[in-house]
Amino acid sequence: MTEPNTTTPVARRRNYGRGHSYEIDGRRVDGVTTILSNGVPKPALIDWAVRETVGYAADHWDELTETPPSKRYRELEQARWNTSKTAMARGTDVHTLAMQLAAGQEVDVPDDQQGFVDSYLKFVDDWQPEEILVEVPVFNRTAGYGGTLDLVARLTDGNTWLLDWKTSKSGIFPETALQLAAYRYAEFYLDHISDPQPMVPVDRCGAVWLRQDGYDLHPTESGEQTFRLFRYAQQVARFVGQSKDEREAYVAESLRPPARETAA
Repeated sequence: MTEPNTTTPVARRRNYGRGHSYEIDGRRVDGVTTILSNGVPKPALIDWAVRETVGYAADHWDELTETPPSKRYRELEQARWNTSKTAMARGTDVHTLAMQLAAGQEVDVPDDQQGFVDSYLKFVDDWQPEEILVEVPVFNRTAGYGGTLDLVARLTDGNTWLLDWKTSKSGIFPETALQLAAYRYAEFYLDHISDPQPMVPVDRCGAVWLRQDGYDLHPTESGEQTFRLFRYAQQVARFVGQSKDEREAYVAESLRPPARETAA
């Protein structure tokens, strides 16, 4: 594995609305989730997109038939993304509420989030996490990426765990192992005053699947081999993220047939 870059870096996470970006030494770097989104093929998403679009059309047929074709097209085009954004927002909201409750704050939990929050509190009661890092930005200057981990904590089994909260209906995807490997092998994190600190060593990695009816803690294989897979995905993501001109440079202009010598 590449030796860590020990030069003191200047890094930050920039927040804007629900989005954010990462910088190291004044240079923007990709986030872990962006890398996995662009660098790992997801054939199942094609079927998912078709199902979401067809389902939206079936559920809104009468309204769609009364709208102009151009507007109808835009609504169908955005249907799958609206579903995805709703799921992402739910995960963020559940995590925020859970963190506030864990800190002893009094919060009003919306009815549609109550089951997820109760499942989180059940996890806390069962595993008694001693928090070490909570929602801190992490960076790898050598590999050139940033990310924000959910939790590093010591659990009742005596191990220090790197954990990620998941609230999707489909459970834990294999890409989660790559995500956690990227966090695990980060070179440093930013503390509350944004000073870089060496990444905390962890014993195990896992994802906590929070549902309305309970939770499951799924360990992941997020060791050095998995981190190597993440680096491969990062290379693919860089190719995908190139500009049109950069991508077109891989294919040269067509060749003309070589001139043939005319017989004397």
